[in-house]
Amino acid sequence: MTRQGPVKVIAVTGAKGGVGKTNVSVNLAACFAELGNQVMLMDADLGLANVDVLLGLHANYDLRHVISGERTLEEIIIDGPRGIKIVPAASGVSRMAELSNAEHVGLIRAFSELALPVDVLLVDTAAGISDSVVSFSKAAQEVLVVVCDEPTSITDAYALIKVLSRDHGVERFHILANMVKDKVQGEQLFSKISRVAERFLDVSLLYLGAVPFDEQLRKSVQRQVAVVESAPRSKASRAFHRVAEQVNNWPMPDAASGKLEFFVERLLYAGDYGGGNTEGFG
Repeated sequence: MTRQGPVKVIAVTGAKGGVGKTNVSVNLAACFAELGNQVMLMDADLGLANVDVLLGLHANYDLRHVISGERTLEEIIIDGPRGIKIVPAASGVSRMAELSNAEHVGLIRAFSELALPVDVLLVDTAAGISDSVVSFSKAAQEVLVVVCDEPTSITDAYALIKVLSRDHGVERFHILANMVKDKVQGEQLFSKISRVAERFLDVSLLYLGAVPFDEQLRKSVQRQVAVVESAPRSKASRAFHRVAEQVNNWPMPDAASGKLEFFVERLLYAGDYGGGNTEGFG
């Protein structure tokens, strides 16, 4: 394999279903591509996939075929809008929602075998705090938590942050307020979460901004297209672009951390085999 550069890996999660994390993932992926990145989007809701549905795509093969050994990871990847590479998952397959830890590890390691050029990998996780959500979030460099202004969304987001920080050593979380009325409501939503987290958890919460409720977004879902493509001047599209520009300025990882990570070989190359702790990797 030609040595590729390191990949910026972002897990997009939200604990509660219905907060719009898949819409966030799809639209940020489109924005990153517009900014000149080679983008990959993994549908990590393994048993209830919907990234392909949201984009009007059809996948002949998906991650269940990788797990079974019928296909390699590269063989199931399909092309999305703006050259985005989509890693599709299965829909309505309960077995995929019950993978073992070893199978999650195998999926994460499979990304190291990809020869495709990738600058950014977005991992759209399942709802809740299942083993898959934990495994994929731990294997990313950054965790983006999508919340909306509902008590259950706030409570579930806090629970996810608590589990990942206390039990799995994740220290930094980026909070995106979604479907809010205005900028002020987004800031207030972040304040609610950060006050509790600062009191009870040893974590760093960073506010990434807000995406307003926008009727154009609902219409784009019905049309199975990203809102940044169908209505590029809409309020939601402008917000997604602002968020993407921020994330695009985050530094690229320059070394492996020593834990299981997506594209770890590329991180080892970036660290010149000496820039990070590689203990635990064979």
